Amino acid sequence: MTAASGAELRTPLRTLSKGEERKVIFASSLGTVFEWYDFYLYGALTAAIAKNFFSGVNPTAAFIFTLLAFAAGFFVRPFGALVFGRLGDLVGRKYTFLVTIVIMGVSTSAVGFLPGYESIGIAAPVILIALRLLQGLALGGEYGGAATYVAEHAPQGRRGFYTAWIQTTATLGLFLSLIVILACRMSMDTATFDAWGWRIPFMVSIILLIVSIWIRLQLSESPLFQQMKAEGKTSKAPLTEAFANGRNLKIVALALFGLTMGQAVVWYCGQFYSLLFLTATLKVDPQTANLLVAGALLVATPFFLVFGALSDRIGRKPIIMAGCLLAVLTYFPLFQALTHYANPALEAAQASSPVTVIADPAECSVQFNPAGTSKFTTSCDIAKAALVKAGVPYSNQAGPAGSKAEIDVGSTRITAYDATAADAATVGPVFTKSLADALKTAGYPASADPAQINHFMVWLILFVLVIYVTMVYGPIAAMLVELFPTRIRYTSMSLPYHIGNGWFGGTLPAIAFAIVAGTGNIYSGLWYPIIIAGITLVIGTLFLKDTRHIDIQKNN
Repeated sequence: MTAASGAELRTPLRTLSKGEERKVIFASSLGTVFEWYDFYLYGALTAAIAKNFFSGVNPTAAFIFTLLAFAAGFFVRPFGALVFGRLGDLVGRKYTFLVTIVIMGVSTSAVGFLPGYESIGIAAPVILIALRLLQGLALGGEYGGAATYVAEHAPQGRRGFYTAWIQTTATLGLFLSLIVILACRMSMDTATFDAWGWRIPFMVSIILLIVSIWIRLQLSESPLFQQMKAEGKTSKAPLTEAFANGRNLKIVALALFGLTMGQAVVWYCGQFYSLLFLTATLKVDPQTANLLVAGALLVATPFFLVFGALSDRIGRKPIIMAGCLLAVLTYFPLFQALTHYANPALEAAQASSPVTVIADPAECSVQFNPAGTSKFTTSCDIAKAALVKAGVPYSNQAGPAGSKAEIDVGSTRITAYDATAADAATVGPVFTKSLADALKTAGYPASADPAQINHFMVWLILFVLVIYVTMVYGPIAAMLVELFPTRIRYTSMSLPYHIGNGWFGGTLPAIAFAIVAGTGNIYSGLWYPIIIAGITLVIGTLFLKDTRHIDIQKNN
């Protein structure tokens, strides 16, 4: 399905030379890589940031500040899409994503110079949160601008391949951030890095910003936008035309529920939840898990381009829907295989000594709290949280009303405690030790045995998961561009993309954890991406038409 096509442009657009085409792709992609580099630094340097900016704040305030600093960047992205999408449709693509990269570069490098809590008190975390909000706003405007700019330069029949370069940038940005951080760590001792060395990766953003601005200043405005502006066809009110027009709003909704929502959960599951599952649930050493995921990303990243180019031949929709279908059908067996090859001792213990939580259902909460306002203190919540933290699967059994939760580990029973009780400080450590001893006796490993890990098979499974990511993500920029008319394209495509990825994708780990904590099944968190991808599969298959044949020069 596409928006109303409008009148054809009167003058054929000039065909770019191969050198000009490469320059457009390189400049747009490089700038976007740098923006993702800036965005990922916060996550990679969490410990250093917390130590420098949240010390001295009471625990509740520190938790809220930390949540805001790291989650706000995801939740504010749709608002950046609205602000900069409108600007891009009013004044042009080039100047808008010049603005976004300046905001991203300045706000990131500023962290490297920002005094800590000990120097300026509460102002430090407040300013940090403000900088993080600016980052999210900038990223919300960058992707739509870069994708639109490249697509509007691409020749008909090559748009999928051209825009697929933009799709590689998130992975490359992650690699760049890890490389710079690793280089800093290796060049100094731990104490020096913790004291001030962690600031260097943020300061490097100044260099990246200067390079990006220089490269992007060499570019010309999108030829489609230039011609449309010369003919007086630009939108005077992009937000109104994009979201108050029933026909276009319907396409925006279809783009969200029939494309980006499913793409987002497949992307986050394949590249982030898989890593979390390896480290938090299967207790694989973080360095080993990171290397395995990085290896899978390294080999699979070229497939963004493969599927982008393939979408020019067979269509965008079939590839994206196939990626969603494969995820729906194979997530459970693939993650079960990860357990088998990464931590076989856990699989064996689960079979020989199953764990059961016996608790009053009224005491058991849904442990999903993105606002940080609730505390999970009942004996049931304590018991389940301890097992989830240990990566131990369990089943649930209803206990008598008002009774304390109990955990059966094989033939051993451990009684949990209420964290608000007067004796909590005394019985808490006893419960923790008793549970750990029982799990050890039953054969549940405290961590995955490196000698038992089948590294090749784990890598292969991760590679398959990332291939799904490349299938849903490689062609999606081209399809989003083709869904909307040139006059409101930047605005229209940016919002569903960032709602899908910032909200549906960004909340995947927290939602999956809540499901696992509630059910006890370490694989049950996969129901979230499976259901969301399934909804996208149904809506996209039934209501979206493929867009590869659309001539965006005529869709203005």
